[in-house]
Amino acid sequence: MQFDDDARLDTSEVQDERGSRIPGGGLAVGGGAAGIVVLLIALFLGVGPEQLGLSSDGSAGSGGSPAPGAAASSAAQVDAECRTGRDANTREDCRIVAVVNSVQDFWEAEYERGGERYTKARTRLFTGRTDTACGSATSAVGPFYCPADQQAYMDLGFFEELRTKFGASGGPFAQAYVVAHEYGHHVQHLKGTLARSQDGRQGPDSNAVKVELQADCYAGVWAHHATTTPAGSSGRPLLAKLTDEDITDGLDAAAAVGDDRIQERFQGRVTPESWTHGSAAQRQEWFRTGYSAGDVARCDTFR
Repeated sequence: MQFDDDARLDTSEVQDERGSRIPGGGLAVGGGAAGIVVLLIALFLGVGPEQLGLSSDGSAGSGGSPAPGAAASSAAQVDAECRTGRDANTREDCRIVAVVNSVQDFWEAEYERGGERYTKARTRLFTGRTDTACGSATSAVGPFYCPADQQAYMDLGFFEELRTKFGASGGPFAQAYVVAHEYGHHVQHLKGTLARSQDGRQGPDSNAVKVELQADCYAGVWAHHATTTPAGSSGRPLLAKLTDEDITDGLDAAAAVGDDRIQERFQGRVTPESWTHGSAAQRQEWFRTGYSAGDVARCDTFR
């Protein structure tokens, strides 16, 4: 996975809150069995923590707002250090900026082809805990998208856990897959399909699973076009090279967060009736479908 060294990055699409002090206690989900349960429910879920019944004190959430000083910190690291594709090739946080830029360039072009206008979403990087319009959350819930403020939230420490705790092979494109998946949820929100996951049902054929698999497919469609979609006004793609090995890393990451893999690893048995994201095989299948076809219309997991 190689970005164009000379491409300019748009850091306005990523807000860096790492190191910001957010008052209040942490969620009672940070470790042990409770943390695992939340991971089983919330990992890559298309909703914010309030809709999972979480808040900073462990009770039902009531919404939140960015921490004081968070906006000021966003100009510190990412804005100063992430200027070009060369930076994205050497720094993890800059890579996230570049992937966000690339994914949104694709969706902007896709919407324009359909005669519509794409509404961009910002990614917020945080450390440990953050407040959102969907409630408070810790890094225990994994990366998530909050439809109430149309932002994706990520603690970069998750990507190390993806490798060490969930058994993924890792690699830059595993991170890109996660980012593209969360922006798939943003597109679902814009299209009105994200709400279909909120019917309370679980299991392999539930809408919750179908929403997650569609986001995987959307991530695959982006990957198909990532090296051909022009970046902003530069006229050439931000992502210059994507290899078969990169796609393998993405497929491996998709499998690592399959419900069956997570349940087997953390509770020693597989209980399909409680699935909310789909099996490892399903997640790989739908990412592969999107990547092979390169066609959003092929991502109708509800049919």
